Amino acid sequence: MEDKLLYIGHASLRLTTSDGKNIYIDPYAGNDSDYELPADLILVTHDHFDHNEISKVQHRDHATIITEKEALVNGEYKTFDFDYVKVEAVSAGYNQFHDETKCVGYILTLKSGITIYIPGDTTITPGMDSFASRNLDYAFFPMDGTYTMTPELATEAAEKVHAKHSIPYHTDPRSDALNHDIVARFTAENKLVVEKGEEISLTNS
Repeated sequence: MEDKLLYIGHASLRLTTSDGKNIYIDPYAGNDSDYELPADLILVTHDHFDHNEISKVQHRDHATIITEKEALVNGEYKTFDFDYVKVEAVSAGYNQFHDETKCVGYILTLKSGITIYIPGDTTITPGMDSFASRNLDYAFFPMDGTYTMTPELATEAAEKVHAKHSIPYHTDPRSDALNHDIVARFTAENKLVVEKGEEISLTNS
């Protein structure tokens, strides 16, 4: 099996690892069918309604749930090691709608070695300057221009992070789908557009 990523919409993602583990991130968008695979891990970046609708995950009874409350404790960003993924909490927020003391992003390292940066709702953070040295495989960037970055600022963020694939998401607070006018203004050299409902196979190339 391959590692796969489903873009459910808005900021909601589902990762299915090569060994069959299911990781949901910021559940909110999409239909019931997007959340029907049994969850092993649920990650929440912050406590806004459009990121933390954990009740949508249908089989969550035995899942580990990590929110910003577990991931950021007394100013310390935590790391969680599972046999199928390593989860590192990193800084997020830094705008008028998102307090950096109550928000986190995550860097996931799958058993295959594939790395994915999921920032939640944020602007450019101090931690982004150090990410380029990690040679990340995939990185998401929010860019609705109101609650998160503008696409131009997201382009600057992508240049800092310098992942192999830079993916726009959270492009419209009124819609789960991508706003393609916004996406067109995101000009990262390594831009990868993943549509709502699209599932991609992950690689480290």
